[in-house]
Amino acid sequence: MSATPLTHSTAALSDTGSVIAEEQRIRRNRAAQRIWLGLVLAAIFALILVGGATRLTDSGLSITQWKPIHGVIPPLSEMEWQEELELYRQIPEYQLINKGMSLDEFKTIYWWEWAHRFLARGVGVLFGIPFLIFLATGRVEKRLRWPLFGLLVLGGLQGAVGWWMVASGLVDRVDVSQYRLATHLTLACLIFAAIVWVMRGLAPHSADPVPSIGLKRGAGALTGLVLVQIYLGGLVAGLDAGLASSTWPLMNGALVPEGLLEIMPAWRNFFENELTVQFVHRLGGYLLFALALWHMVASIVHGRGTTHCRRAVVLFGLVTIQALIGIVVILGQVPFGWALVHQGWAIVVLGFAVAHWRGFYGAYPMETRIRLRS
Repeated sequence: MSATPLTHSTAALSDTGSVIAEEQRIRRNRAAQRIWLGLVLAAIFALILVGGATRLTDSGLSITQWKPIHGVIPPLSEMEWQEELELYRQIPEYQLINKGMSLDEFKTIYWWEWAHRFLARGVGVLFGIPFLIFLATGRVEKRLRWPLFGLLVLGGLQGAVGWWMVASGLVDRVDVSQYRLATHLTLACLIFAAIVWVMRGLAPHSADPVPSIGLKRGAGALTGLVLVQIYLGGLVAGLDAGLASSTWPLMNGALVPEGLLEIMPAWRNFFENELTVQFVHRLGGYLLFALALWHMVASIVHGRGTTHCRRAVVLFGLVTIQALIGIVVILGQVPFGWALVHQGWAIVVLGFAVAHWRGFYGAYPMETRIRLRS
């Protein structure tokens, strides 16, 4: 006997109720994962700030060994402190710059580097353990399993890159390689950006339509340029290039200062010449400001009243603040506090740029395991 209309109606209602319950479960899981990823982002932000402070205080070479597990425990006795100091005395930075450093002075730089490594380990635990729990309990959506696992792998790679950076300053140099420092910083920011991307995709989005494909591409270009600026900032930090010129808007009295291409071959100037590196970083800042301004104006013209437009205005404001902070850093000859604010605000700009770009794509579609019967 064929099913009656009442039977069909009851089955449809049952299926609809099951789908709604499934979607509610997914929303709860997404909310929990957003909280988790938000905590990871806060930890990475703190890690990058402490890394900047470690660089500004010349503390990065104070720990001369890589002990991923045992290294979490700092020296606990006077003998252990003396052993760490003796290891430091064997590297060029001590012998050529800090010769005669007292134990108390050494402790100051040691604690900065130890805190940086401790936070790095903490980020790994904060990301890895909840991820495995979410995965084991079936709360990670299929589309995100491999991307999140890839982020876990990148975190491990970042630890290795950090030691690769430190190792560059233990034998023939009195500081770390600017190439490796910029790589280390940029990889950290890529991880940060990827987490923002995933977290934003798990969040509810407005129903505002995308005003134009050009605005979406512009948001992507802005994000890419922010990352390039961060890489250039890493080169500036690695070379102490912020001290190459302390005037603005001119550099050493000129729009284009002399001495930009003194090193041969010429390409090396863009990575090893302090004046050139600062000059290029300034040009990147001007370009970023101009692109953010264009993006805001275009968003107002084509998408006035939409959430996309409002985000573009906020992003331009953040970029403008970062430019002003950069000018303060230059004019003040890289004061510790302002230099740290400059680095931290760069991460804020990056995070918002990624969130803005991701907003054009909408939330991840629901992956319900229940389908309505026809």
